[in-house]
Amino acid sequence: MDSKEFKNIFGDVAKEHNFKKAFSGWYKENPECLSILELQKSNFGNYYQLNIKIFIQGVFEKTYLPTKDLIKSSMGHVNSSETNDYKNVFDFDESMDDNLRIEQLKELFRNHIIPFTNKASSKAGIRELADKGDIFLLPAIKEELA
Repeated sequence: MDSKEFKNIFGDVAKEHNFKKAFSGWYKENPECLSILELQKSNFGNYYQLNIKIFIQGVFEKTYLPTKDLIKSSMGHVNSSETNDYKNVFDFDESMDDNLRIEQLKELFRNHIIPFTNKASSKAGIRELADKGDIFLLPAIKEELA
């Protein structure tokens, strides 16, 4: 499997979890937050980095829509990525059986992406993640959530 095939498979798995495709990324909207998944291709090797970005509706008196600029933006109000346990799934310089790569990708969705985006889909959930130390919030975002 090459990285392009992987990106298609990633998209299929994202769609299975109700993410919609737009501008080379995937997003899920709800009334309080917009969750974005973006695969960023490395300039230093044959691998991707997963960027998980959450935009909180109403922060800075803005409504966030899944536009190209937003999906391609470098950061959201809340950010995460793949966990260390799953970095090899995105690394095509490392040899891995295609079926194992797909299974580990599905595991990443089940064990990290879906629980994280579900929790971060509300202001209360984001405050809880910050209180537990699972995420870092910039002071301006903390103030908006107060």
